[in-house]
Amino acid sequence: MPRKALITSLLDTDLYKLTMMQAFYHAPEFTGVEAEWKFNCRNLAGNGTDLTKILPEVERQLNLVCDLRFLEDELSYLADFSFFKADFLDYLRSFQLNPEHIFTRPLANGDFDLRFRGPLLSICLFEIYALAIISELNSFELEGGFDLEEGRARLTAKLKLLTDRTDLAGVKIADFSTRRRASKMWQYEMVETFRDRASQNLAGTSNLYLAWQLGITPIGTMAHEWLQAWQGVVELAEAQRAALNGWVREFHGALGIALTDNYSMAAFCRDFDPVLATSFSGLRHDSGDPFAWGEQAIELYRRCDIDPLTRTLIFSDSLDFPRMIEIYERFVGQIQMSFGIGTNLGNDVGIKALNIVIKMVRANGQPVAKVSDEPGKSMCEDEDYLRKVAKTYGIEME
Repeated sequence: MPRKALITSLLDTDLYKLTMMQAFYHAPEFTGVEAEWKFNCRNLAGNGTDLTKILPEVERQLNLVCDLRFLEDELSYLADFSFFKADFLDYLRSFQLNPEHIFTRPLANGDFDLRFRGPLLSICLFEIYALAIISELNSFELEGGFDLEEGRARLTAKLKLLTDRTDLAGVKIADFSTRRRASKMWQYEMVETFRDRASQNLAGTSNLYLAWQLGITPIGTMAHEWLQAWQGVVELAEAQRAALNGWVREFHGALGIALTDNYSMAAFCRDFDPVLATSFSGLRHDSGDPFAWGEQAIELYRRCDIDPLTRTLIFSDSLDFPRMIEIYERFVGQIQMSFGIGTNLGNDVGIKALNIVIKMVRANGQPVAKVSDEPGKSMCEDEDYLRKVAKTYGIEME
């Protein structure tokens, strides 16, 4: 019997997919721009997983997603947020994904090639749906399912750690697990349990559908695709500044958390001038040493004559609770903090979780790159172009 549809609402995605989509929709630089996204499993080598076994079902599930439309009550929910504009919501009213933009083929060593190619606005939403599908199929088709009681016990221990320690009352955590969740139902139960047992520590969730259904705050601003895409429409040396200024132009200070690692934190600090520092409410860490990064961020604000306690750092790089607490204890009292936790909340259920991403690799007919503060997270299909980006932004390549 075919598995039921795993994605049943287009709202079952991360907030920043729609904020970036709106920014692309309004930016004249991206009119008519075509793009390409590519799937990558970072922990496939040597772990014995054969992803090709689920490829036919991945394809079928993605085709089911292409049947979905945004519903009127979903659009009404989005309209309650002042940063979503009426013209963009009207665009979403008729929006539908197209299976003609999906390209797949099996590869050697248990991997597969999955790409989305087409007009940027037509394909950018595929990412989260595809990752959530692959992650859930891994749970049930490749790992044989998971024990809910095991997941509940692990979650209980984490929440108890927060509620038992009064010195952790200031810790704020957002669920970032949609793309790597063990299952949709487990993510829902996990977030609901977190809300009910440790609401003082729950900042919200990146998942719009869960935020809507559970009455909590949706969390998110920008991801790497926003910074990457500008490489295709302006001079490379101007891409990061153009992306940051383009964000301010679209949201005027709302959704003001800037992602720092598309070209390295050092390059970000050079481009993040006092005007931009004033325009953004904080920064997000997604690769590299979080302690060194935090120190750099605090120093950056001091150089800009901004009190660090008026800004927020979001830590979101492969966090578990012990690591999060270590970071919190290091910087508490120096700057505001929040933590985005994905796999360790949504897929800590006793099975082997996949470390999967889908990243933009081309825009406007040319390669684009994410360089990162951690070599294993860099992504580009053109080595010559990757070296060009590194040279332009003063990044040492290993």
